[in-house]
Amino acid sequence: MWTFIHKLGSPRWFYAISARLQPWFWAAAALLLLVGSVWGLAFAPADYQQGNSFRIIYVHVPAAFLAQSIFVAMAVAGLIFMVWKIKVADMAAAMMAPLGAAMTFIALFSGAVWGMPTWGTWWMWDARLTSMLILLFLYFGVIALRGAFSSRDSASRAASVLAMVGVINIPIIKYSVDWWYTLHQPATFTVTSRPSMPMEMWLPLLIMLLGFYSFFIALTLMRTRSEILRRESTKRWVRDLAAEEA
Repeated sequence: MWTFIHKLGSPRWFYAISARLQPWFWAAAALLLLVGSVWGLAFAPADYQQGNSFRIIYVHVPAAFLAQSIFVAMAVAGLIFMVWKIKVADMAAAMMAPLGAAMTFIALFSGAVWGMPTWGTWWMWDARLTSMLILLFLYFGVIALRGAFSSRDSASRAASVLAMVGVINIPIIKYSVDWWYTLHQPATFTVTSRPSMPMEMWLPLLIMLLGFYSFFIALTLMRTRSEILRRESTKRWVRDLAAEEA
């Protein structure tokens, strides 16, 4: 186990193993997102209260899940970089941040679209919405810090610290509907309790969740591989690789 983790910290080894994993995740993402979106948007039954407007759940919930998961992954990667000085962890964290910000924006925007027919307004300073907006600002802060220092190591350390501190916002997002009075409905889908929706409604949601996570992994692998080539461009193995592909 530790041998595998040690190897994973090697840019050269990570570049090689990710080349074999990446196509499988791209294929899984394409298949799952296609099946989930067609099933959820076209064939799942309408909600008895919200009608067809509930179908935005098949984008909103996966985006919200992924937005929070990516920030946790960034915090873990930041901790690994700070403690064990593993460069690949920092590269992956840097590549995750823009996608995490995009997923947070999609979750907020789709939530606003969903909120209009449900609440009669695009935005409320609701506990869940406000904490998700804070998450978006945290993503912007991490991205900005990486470009605010002339030293890459200083930028990486600052971004890692912000991610590790900011991760405290994730349980606030998760439990905000339980801790405070909020208009936002409780969690629609959890891994620890039985879904409140019928199977023909929650199964395509599960498929979309898996598709979003497969897309995240595939994109992160692809972008991290590109970052490895950029940062390790002076290393002999990268020059040899470029010579082989030329």
